[in-house]
Amino acid sequence: MRLKVMTPIRIVLDEPAEKITAEARNGTFCLLPRHIDFLAALVPGILFFENRDGREVFLAMDGGVLVKCGDEVSVSTRTAVKGRNLESLRQTLDQEMLQQDERERKTRTVLARLETNFARRFMEMEKNARG
Repeated sequence: MRLKVMTPIRIVLDEPAEKITAEARNGTFCLLPRHIDFLAALVPGILFFENRDGREVFLAMDGGVLVKCGDEVSVSTRTAVKGRNLESLRQTLDQEMLQQDERERKTRTVLARLETNFARRFMEMEKNARG
């Protein structure tokens, strides 16, 4: 099988896989090469797969949709982080979360400035309209 994991801005993974394990709302499932075509809404958690060398590769994901059609397995998700083992994945997630928190903080700061500037200009327009 070929596993392709995509976010809105990039392809996180495009590799052959012998076995894929993920979690949907109704529980964990496993896909093997001769599995029937399949569609699942994934919950936030860990997807892992076994590559052709027999090594497991882990991906932390923010939910998503998995579609298996023939030998192709496609996963669309908002966020995905890859790791060779659970410990490295945890470290990578910690770094990603810190970066995301910083981006969100900066975004909130910019929005607060825009709101303040808008309110100030609106009050000036109202003052000018009165006289």
